[in-house]
Amino acid sequence: MPIGCPNRIGYGRGVASLGEKLHRLRQQSFVGREDEVALFRATLATSGMLFVHGPGGIGKSTLLDAFAQVAVGMGRTPTRVDARHLSLGPDPLPVPADEARPVLLIDTYERLESIDDWVRERYLPSLPGDSVVVIAGRHAPGPRWRADPAWRGLMRVVPLGNLPHAAGQAHLAVQRVPESMHEQLLAISRGHPLTLSMLVDAVHRGASPRALSDLPDVVGALLTQLVDEVPTVRHRAALEVCAHVPVTTEDLLTTLLGADAGDMFAWLRTLPFVVESTHGLYPHDVVRDAIDTDLRWRAPDRYADLYRRKLAAFLDQVLAVPGERERIQLLVATILINRTRSGIPMLSALPPTQAYVDRLRDNDRTAIVAMTAASQDERQSGLVTHWMRRQPEAFRVFRLSGELCGYTACLDLTAADIGVDPVVDGMWAYVSEHGSPRPGERVRAWRFFVDREHGQRPSPSMTLSLAVQMLDIIELGDDVAWSLVGAFDDPAQWRQAMEFLDFGAAHGSPGLFVHDWRRTDRAEWSERMHARQIGAPVRRPGPDLDRPVLSRAEFADAVRSALRGLHEPTTLRDNPLLHARVVRSGRNQDGRTPAERLRDLIGTAVRTLPADLAVLVTRTFLEPTTTQERVAESLHLSFNTYRRHRDKAVAHITRWLWDRETGAGAAPP
Repeated sequence: MPIGCPNRIGYGRGVASLGEKLHRLRQQSFVGREDEVALFRATLATSGMLFVHGPGGIGKSTLLDAFAQVAVGMGRTPTRVDARHLSLGPDPLPVPADEARPVLLIDTYERLESIDDWVRERYLPSLPGDSVVVIAGRHAPGPRWRADPAWRGLMRVVPLGNLPHAAGQAHLAVQRVPESMHEQLLAISRGHPLTLSMLVDAVHRGASPRALSDLPDVVGALLTQLVDEVPTVRHRAALEVCAHVPVTTEDLLTTLLGADAGDMFAWLRTLPFVVESTHGLYPHDVVRDAIDTDLRWRAPDRYADLYRRKLAAFLDQVLAVPGERERIQLLVATILINRTRSGIPMLSALPPTQAYVDRLRDNDRTAIVAMTAASQDERQSGLVTHWMRRQPEAFRVFRLSGELCGYTACLDLTAADIGVDPVVDGMWAYVSEHGSPRPGERVRAWRFFVDREHGQRPSPSMTLSLAVQMLDIIELGDDVAWSLVGAFDDPAQWRQAMEFLDFGAAHGSPGLFVHDWRRTDRAEWSERMHARQIGAPVRRPGPDLDRPVLSRAEFADAVRSALRGLHEPTTLRDNPLLHARVVRSGRNQDGRTPAERLRDLIGTAVRTLPADLAVLVTRTFLEPTTTQERVAESLHLSFNTYRRHRDKAVAHITRWLWDRETGAGAAPP
């Protein structure tokens, strides 16, 4: 099946054939792939084989078209084969034309994988030694190709990825898409050629998509092209999980799917659009987006349930990863997945990054001071010098190939820090007015952030900084009262993004965003994140000032009141302890009401008492059947002695609960 220039079929003097017109239009739309074309030219000058692989819609067939035209331009007559059109009988592949240095282009090679051994061992070795062969398919060469040193020496493997940004812009310009829409379409498509072409078609039909979810018909068409038929409902569920989480492990599948997760994981590994990484499996970006968007549109309730269960499992997955740097890289992956789903411009603008997070070193200080002065001013560089001396452990630096490219700092604030830094003074003043930290509680303040090239605009350092902030939240101890963010030059631009993360703008303190973990703990924070992600109604972000933060004395009064009213629902309903962190903590939320959780906590505290006091409290408060005077008699105690023991036990229970409220004690079972 040799091909040359399109045949000129004369429908009239000077009239080009339909094939010629199609060819010319396709040539105009072909952009990027300069490196691949250059490699093919170099191979034509000698001999050898290229093995091109990539997911569906990535442009393999279009690239083979370009290779064919290059070959024709160099005086060669290529033989083009598409495996979709072959019958797998004896000798299914053609013998190239009897000429010197034949050129063979085989497309859709995944259809020939059943005879891969024959192709590798019999067919290709039978070709002339000066042949040029290009194989293109969805899968990379199998292990037998890679294990053979001869093929390794003769074959160049060419993984085909999405179009670079400049090539995507050039394609949109050729297609006469308004320049104002270029960035949005490139962000939605991620440079995937087929997706980009479908978006162009939608634009020409009058659409103005902000996200892939705006075009369900495009999503359906993409899935048809990108994903082969899924064998069963269980396989589809596994694929949906894989598309929904940053990386998929067999353990994660077991958590979310239950039985047969091992078989599902093994199947996922065989898919051409699924990549194996250090931490697990993940699909190519555009496949991930299409599957996730389709599920959200097709089954919104199931999507919401998967998101909620995924969020809890993902937090455990992050904590199971050893090493801060590795945890942060996992969080970077989830940020990049969700940036476009959020619909928030500043989050959508966060770029991927090859940089990594490191601790502050002494030789970093000069560079940090210099980049702070260049990005902000000398005053700020002087303040960062102060904090590097005072709290060096608060700093995280970002390195690219070992070179410093940015930094961030989260300070632990106390009253002793006031009077040096106006920004910190403003943070402390806000906290003092709206809920001062109680003894033993901490205030976490994200005070600095700078990228060497981009300052405080979206940048690779900003992506890492957000990942560091999220890790701080995931690892949050119960001793943290406040988290504050005040490092943005242009807070108005970041307000929507910070509110999405449940950090409310601090009234009266421009540029400061706050979250009080005593009023809205991590469990409720996760629920709010879930609600915002799926578009459900959610309370506005902020410190929830209508929820009281009890002082030690107020807490003790509430404990005494709770003990007296433990079996009086009306009394207990109004007890401020029901809104306390120790009762609302995520570790205790298993479907019980706050009153039930409070009773259980008190019961746990009672079990830590000496046996005689535990009996006294049980008969007095937990299982009361008579008056306190008669309880004293039953214990053979004078009433004064009984009261002294009772008050000692209540003090112990109060202290036990308070330690867990402020993070000073171990978590209750």
